[in-house]
Amino acid sequence: MVETVITTREDLSPAGFAVEMVERKGLGHPDTICDALAEALSLALCRYYRDHFGLMLHHNVDKALLWGGESHPAFGGGEIVVPMEIFLAGRATSSYKGHRVPIGELVEETVHRWLQENLHALQHEPAPVIHPLIRHGSVELVELYERQQRTGVALANDTSCGVGYAPLDELEQLVYATERHLNSPQIKHRYPALGEDIKIMGVRQQAGIELTIACALVDRHVRDADEYLAYKQTIVELVSNKAAGITALPLQVNVNTADAPEQERFYLTVTGTSAEAGDDGEVGRGNRTNGLITPGRPMNMEAAAGKNPVTHVGKLYNLTAQAMARDLVDALPEVAAAECFLVSRIGQPIREPWLLEVRLQLMAGSELTSIRSAVEAIARERLEKIDQLQDQLLDSVVPVY
Repeated sequence: MVETVITTREDLSPAGFAVEMVERKGLGHPDTICDALAEALSLALCRYYRDHFGLMLHHNVDKALLWGGESHPAFGGGEIVVPMEIFLAGRATSSYKGHRVPIGELVEETVHRWLQENLHALQHEPAPVIHPLIRHGSVELVELYERQQRTGVALANDTSCGVGYAPLDELEQLVYATERHLNSPQIKHRYPALGEDIKIMGVRQQAGIELTIACALVDRHVRDADEYLAYKQTIVELVSNKAAGITALPLQVNVNTADAPEQERFYLTVTGTSAEAGDDGEVGRGNRTNGLITPGRPMNMEAAAGKNPVTHVGKLYNLTAQAMARDLVDALPEVAAAECFLVSRIGQPIREPWLLEVRLQLMAGSELTSIRSAVEAIARERLEKIDQLQDQLLDSVVPVY
């Protein structure tokens, strides 16, 4: 029986704070690239294990580093001088019952495919240098998978915790939706000058919202300084139009505020990402599993991307806690907001956490006593569904960054 603690709070949302800050690192940010590549490699390994052996095998490839290159961007088109280098490190089952797993080849194929499919301006540039640094996992952890195959019970391979909350407040929705809009295929097709390295910081204070947006522009699609400045205004208009459907609060949008046109300094890139020269990246330094960085909310430091989707609670419990909080808000009219916390103990069934804590903000006039059993039932049901995350992750239904 899972130990469950349910409490109520007057207000769980930072929307009532005098000041709120929310950040999202977009698709082409070096940290997000590392998250994406680690996760893509994990899924590639899962598919290989499943297709060749009939079961998922042990791996954790959640250590990745992007070492930025050197470039000379210029209006009308610049050049990459030194390509970026990508280091993917971790542990994975490299052979099973005499069959070698081509991990190095999987790393190369996965990285090149993701970059080509997600960074539209990178395709004609020198290929990044890729360093596969994957070693075999411990025998004990490999045996956890074989035991799970025999018993149908997945056992936690770590002592860890996961957190989640719902619903997103207005600023959180705005920051998330803004980045996804600017990085949508439709916008990239219409405005190829907009790179994927888009970072958004949203601040709400005094009943108004200010967004500061860093957006790398692709030099070969920008003729001169005047066109660059026109694209900045286009970004302001795109964001303002998108925001109109999310918030009625006064909005100010600032784009590429480090620019200094009088010094001919612009956020201009060859590839649409600062990884070509201006920045490096690492797994776990960016968005949490809900796609945001929210200092006013409960968070933890787990790097979910790249962790296996079978036994690693560092991934599974964060995703499950998030889904559990959404379930409670969606299913119970009495619940205005929810926060969920899950703690695992290594070697124990992942469906039976060491501790589950649920914090609820109730609607006016509602009482915890009247819904406690329903809360427990919803939480139990979500834990029973934790095995479904494997397929949902493989089908790219559940994002982790």
